[in-house]
Order: sequence, then C-alpha cells, then structure tokens
Amino acid sequence: MPVDDRQDEERQFRKSPTGPWVAAPRALAGRPMVAARVDAGRRRRPIWSVALFILLMAGFGIRAYSDLSRPEAWAYWKESYLSPSMTSSLIASVDLDGSGRGRPALAITGRIGVATASWLRERLDEAHLVAGDAILLSSPGGDVDQAIIMGEIIRSRGFATAVGVTDASGRIKRSFCASACVLAYSGGRPRYGIEGSVLGVHRFVTSAPARDPVADTQRTAGMVLNYMTRMGVSSAIVEAMSQTRDVRWLAPQEASAMNLITDSVGKH
Repeated sequence: MPVDDRQDEERQFRKSPTGPWVAAPRALAGRPMVAARVDAGRRRRPIWSVALFILLMAGFGIRAYSDLSRPEAWAYWKESYLSPSMTSSLIASVDLDGSGRGRPALAITGRIGVATASWLRERLDEAHLVAGDAILLSSPGGDVDQAIIMGEIIRSRGFATAVGVTDASGRIKRSFCASACVLAYSGGRPRYGIEGSVLGVHRFVTSAPARDPVADTQRTAGMVLNYMTRMGVSSAIVEAMSQTRDVRWLAPQEASAMNLITDSVGKH
C-alpha cells in the first residue's frame, strides 16, 4: 500500500486504549446542518409550550377570579364545599300516619341557601330513602328558587313531608316552616300537619338588583303560583302570601282549607 494512502487511512482511525484500532464515526453529507436544525427546533418547542401553558393558566385564573368575585358565586362555592346552611339527620323510624308502622325519615334543619337543592339530593342518595318515606323540615326559609327545586325533588321521589325536629331519642317535636320552606314542604305527598308545628307565609320580593323590581316581583309571584298549583295547593295561599311582608302564621284549619296540609296527625 502506498505510504500516502496508508497515512490517510490512519488519519481516519483512532487507537482504542484497550484494544484494536477503532474506526472513527463517519459523518454523513449534510448531517451537521440537519442536526443543528433539529436541535434548534427542540430548544424552541419547550419555550413555546411553557409560554402557551402560562397563557392558558392565566386565562383560567382570571376566569375563576372573575366568577368567585361575584357575591352569589362565592356564596354558592362556600355552601357547596365549606359550610352548608342546612344540617340533616336520618331517623330510623317515625309513625306519622298513626298506623303503628314506622317509616324512615330525613330531618333537615336550617336556612335554605343557594346550593341547598344539590345538598338535599346528595343527602337523600346517602340515606337510601324510598317512596313513602318522609322529610321533616324545620327552617325560617331562604332562597325561593332552591326551595322550589327541593320541592320538585321531594315530589319526584314520592316522599311525604312534615314540619318538626327530633330530640336525642329520635322523637319528633314541634317546629316551624316559614317563607321559602313552605315551598319545599309543598312537594310532599302526603303533607302531614303535626300538632303544635306551624307554617308561615309572606310576600316574596326579589333581593337581586333589577331594572324593574315590580315586574320581577310579579314574575316571582307567577312562578310560585304555578308551582303551588302543580303541587295541588290552592291558589288561595298565594293571596295569603301577598297580603303581608311579615310572616303570617297559618292556623291548622286554614292550612288544611288551602290543601297545604293534607293529613293532620296528633302531637308527637
């Protein structure tokens, strides 16, 4: 082999420290430029990905802040996840119709808040009540829309309703159900009237800002009338509501005449 050729060949090899001569990697034509472009692209992509992620998170953060900055949104979030406005307890057996055959009941107490309907649905699912079981209510009222939804849930599941609370032994004691609570109570079928317990009604007015408060109040009255009619309650109850802004406590006979109470039972 000519000397020049041998020298050129030796330049293409490097000597391994542990063995034979090893061929140096041979670069392909045009490879350095392609590799450089690929590496540059790889360096750019993470930067753009991070920037896009930051923009998306900023958008979500602004949206979330905007939503939670509204008082009604914060109230809904607080009631849903932090502190529900109502409490519940499951009663193993109550005898509301005097038949001597007790049925399970869920007693709910407190103010009806902006997320109470969802809360009630969850409590009912946990209690595993069936049609014919009862809901005991004790509440000063609260959100009208939520109360109507609660009544719809109670009616759709075939529960009876009554006004009362339970003591440590599980015995039902008299209580009161006023304002929006009456709407939830109206969802029951039957609706028991416990001696000593009372139902209170008054005129519903909107608390949210509105361009025309009078028209908004009229819409609320129409919604309540429609709901009560579907629940089988006389329209006379809406007239009783419209007469005063203060709570008017209905006498048992009056509530029965309106078909608000459908079954009267003795004192427990």
